[in-house]
Amino acid sequence: MKKAVVLLSGGLDSATTLAIAKENGFACYALSVDYSQRHAAELTAAMRIGQSLQVHDHQFLKLDLTVLASSALTDPSVTVPIHGTSPGIPVTYVPARNTIMLSLALAWAEVLGSQDIFIGVTAVDYSGYPDCRLDYIDAFEKMANLATKAGRESNLLKVHAPLINLPKHDIIHRGIGLGIDYSMTVSCYQADESGWACGQCDACHIRRAGFAAANIPDPTHYQNKQAG
Repeated sequence: MKKAVVLLSGGLDSATTLAIAKENGFACYALSVDYSQRHAAELTAAMRIGQSLQVHDHQFLKLDLTVLASSALTDPSVTVPIHGTSPGIPVTYVPARNTIMLSLALAWAEVLGSQDIFIGVTAVDYSGYPDCRLDYIDAFEKMANLATKAGRESNLLKVHAPLINLPKHDIIHRGIGLGIDYSMTVSCYQADESGWACGQCDACHIRRAGFAAANIPDPTHYQNKQAG
C-alpha cells in the first residue's frame, strides 16, 4: 500500500479527507498539531477519528503558535466573532497555519518515503482564509518538489485537497457514504473541554448550514440548545 500523510484536525473536513484517502487505498499516517488553539477539544476528536478509521500511525506534535501568531484561535484576549460580524478575512485566521502544518506533513512524508499528503481545505463553504484556496495548494506542491531531496530525485510529491471545490453539504454526503460518524468531530472555534459547540461562530454556522442543506440531522452537541 502507498503511504499518505493526512493532516487531521478533528473537524468534519479533515475526517472526511482521511476517509477518502483510505478509500483510495492509501496506508494513512495521521498528523495532528497542538498549536495551543483555544478549541483544543478538536485534538481529542482527532484521536477518536484516527482510532475509528484505523490509521497506521498517528502523531501529535506540540507547536506553540501563541508566540508568533496573533489570532482569536491562539490569543484568549481576542474574542471569537459571531458569524457575519467580521468582514474580510476574519480574526480567526491563524497566520501561516496551513503552510506550517503542510511543512510538517512534508517532512514526515519524506521520512516515510511517502509521495502523498492529504489536507481537508475547501474553497466553497469556508471563512475566506487565503491558505484554503487551490492556487495556494498548487504553489505549495511546487515549492515542496523544489525544496526536498525526494522532489529533486524525481520522487514528486502530490498535495491532495479532495474537498477543495465541494460545498459543505456534498462533503457531508460523501462522508456519510464512507461511514463517518460526524458526532465524533469538533468544528467549533470555541468548543468547551467536552467538545460542545458554541453555535455562534463561523465554523458552527457553516457546519450547521451544511447539515441542513444535506437534509441530514445535525449531530453536533451545542452548549446552548437554542444555538443549535
